[in-house]
Amino acid sequence: MVQMTGAEALTRLLVPEAVPFVFGIAGGKLNPLLHAISREPSIRYLGVRHEACGPLMGAAVAAASGRICVALGEMGPGSSNLVGGLGTAFNNNLPLLLVTSNNHQAASYPNRGMFMDLDTHALLKPLTKWSAVVHDGRRLPDLVRDAFRQALTGRRGPVHLDVPQEIFTSRFDFDEEALSVTPEGYRAVEGPRASAAQIARAAEMLAAAKRPVLVAGGGVVSANGGVLFRELVAEMKAPAFATQMGIGTVPSDSPFFIGHGGIIGGDAIPAAFAEADVVLAVGCRFSSWLWDEGGALAKGDARLININIDAMSLGANAAHALGIWADAKSALADLLAALRGRAMPQRSEWLDRLRGIYAGYRGKLERMAKDDGAIMHPARLGTALGKLLPADALIAYDGGHTSFWSNDLTPATVERTRFHEPGMCQLGFGTPYAVALKLLHPDRPVFNICGDGAFGFTLSELDTARRYGLPIINIIHNNASWGVIKMGQQKSYDFSFGADLDGIDYADVARGFGCHGERVASVDEIGPALERAIASGLPAVIDCHVRFEAHPSMPYFAKMNAYGFQKGAGGGPHAALVKGA
Repeated sequence: MVQMTGAEALTRLLVPEAVPFVFGIAGGKLNPLLHAISREPSIRYLGVRHEACGPLMGAAVAAASGRICVALGEMGPGSSNLVGGLGTAFNNNLPLLLVTSNNHQAASYPNRGMFMDLDTHALLKPLTKWSAVVHDGRRLPDLVRDAFRQALTGRRGPVHLDVPQEIFTSRFDFDEEALSVTPEGYRAVEGPRASAAQIARAAEMLAAAKRPVLVAGGGVVSANGGVLFRELVAEMKAPAFATQMGIGTVPSDSPFFIGHGGIIGGDAIPAAFAEADVVLAVGCRFSSWLWDEGGALAKGDARLININIDAMSLGANAAHALGIWADAKSALADLLAALRGRAMPQRSEWLDRLRGIYAGYRGKLERMAKDDGAIMHPARLGTALGKLLPADALIAYDGGHTSFWSNDLTPATVERTRFHEPGMCQLGFGTPYAVALKLLHPDRPVFNICGDGAFGFTLSELDTARRYGLPIINIIHNNASWGVIKMGQQKSYDFSFGADLDGIDYADVARGFGCHGERVASVDEIGPALERAIASGLPAVIDCHVRFEAHPSMPYFAKMNAYGFQKGAGGGPHAALVKGA
């Protein structure tokens, strides 16, 4: 037996899972835990400027590496602040452990009026896969293992432990071995494998398909199955794309690529669903980014083969011909083995048709990028960035409408290098993501391409980046407004209200934080500004003056938003956009 405080035991229990980072803000009730973390050499602590950015940074690490981090919240407001970033981890199925402090047990659960009272368990439970209060410090090994098991098994997500203050400071007797159990000893480290019969049936359907389409979702990335998915695409010689959480799994320079990101990826993706005879979706739950006004795009004549590690996702949004509950990587390996050497139909005409539709869509973007108006067109900025940013860069696409331009115009050749936030669509996630990505990959360039509205949510994390020497570069599409909201107001109601954000010099804001800042007004200024930002060795902001222009996929986005509204009843809140942005 060994005796230690609850804080020391909790920290020790993070080590077997190789937790790389803890994000939080120093607080009185958290001090015992912070003291223990400071003495653990394998874990790095990062002090953020707002608790909501802790979950966002943890989500970034999970998205980029699959590893799980810890985000801290002091009792009361510190814990409630976590909610602002927690939805990103929850809605995007990213593992994360939240640890919150609380009042001592004599004055909590139920609360008795102490300052900063909060039923943190009740608050965070709807946004986590699992939540528990530590009522007895001796249960810490059991509860921490429960937390990791829940976070990392099946459909992943955030979990939560709420710890009354005396649990952190009191000493308890622990079995030494119980503190050092490896993950293999208490949770599944491999997902379920498909049956031989299901793989055989899927292989038969795919081998016989004349017009197949392959879809890579975030589950392929989470399972480290990107290489196998690309091998399958090459074996099938079929058109393919990735969802926003799978972006890069199908390289944008692949001869089989037809767009990425779902409905914002261009005209070829809805055409593919409408005309395919078989659709293979791996690790994709058919969220609304693959919908139109009638729901999931997979509702044509195509037979859907849906592979997902979450059994409850199978059939939930899209009916399937074959639903396979399995880990994406093992299923892809089995499918490849079953398909190799099989005779398959000639698919060149089908591929050429969809590639042609995609080429026509790219032509729209290229024509927009040639616009040389006095105020930069966002396509002109996005095209320039796509050519200028280093090939090995890690890039977050932050902002509502702004992210559409980045999605199309930034090359993506491998997964875990480009980061959307499609699940919660949390504006402002980009700067915290960039900070975490730079922590994870200090030798790689890291960029956040964002809208001006989105940047304002978390710009205080420029201070975090400066304090920890993390030279991230934020590139702002600054149209001085909530652009897409303003467009909707004008088209739907012929008014504009509360949508202007003019008068802010974000480069000056950056300099106030001790960072590098520049304003850019023309496309010719972008390259030199990037060079100076990189050479500064500081976190940087490049504030690019652009005008608002509707992205060509806005009608598809509007159709998705019209889901559930009866025809003839106004077409929903985005009816004017459906008619033509």
